[in-house]
Amino acid sequence: MLDDQKKQLQTQLWNIANELRGKMDADEFRDYILGFIFYKYLSEKLHLYANKLLKADKLDYKDINEKSQKGKKIIEAIKTESVDKLGYFLAPSELFSTLVESNQANNNIIEKLEKILNGIERSTMGTESEDDFDKLFSELDLNFWLNIKFVGLT
Repeated sequence: MLDDQKKQLQTQLWNIANELRGKMDADEFRDYILGFIFYKYLSEKLHLYANKLLKADKLDYKDINEKSQKGKKIIEAIKTESVDKLGYFLAPSELFSTLVESNQANNNIIEKLEKILNGIERSTMGTESEDDFDKLFSELDLNFWLNIKFVGLT
């Protein structure tokens, strides 16, 4: 993430924090922030791991075309490896940095984020890590955010 993007994200997070300050208690707010931070951590960890796997091919995971046949094959291989080694999976379009860069409309970003967080949990079903990720983000009621004036992330 570029320095300008980090500064913009920090500003946006402060704006959100100021907006929420009167609408929820500190413990609730902490749960949201920690959930988002953990999603960012999982995203960056998977991105680094996928790029390590793709190093010989000189590819960046974020640049893979998810709709092409070749891209689908690569992503499926990354999914198999990442669920085995990391315990979860995120597609390139589900990475935190991709979400930030996408500049989604206010309601769409919430819907997409909810889908991504649920997808992390679903990616672990039937694996050794299923119990670790079960209801991991259940404390985050993202519908709450739809009622808040949400400032875009870019």
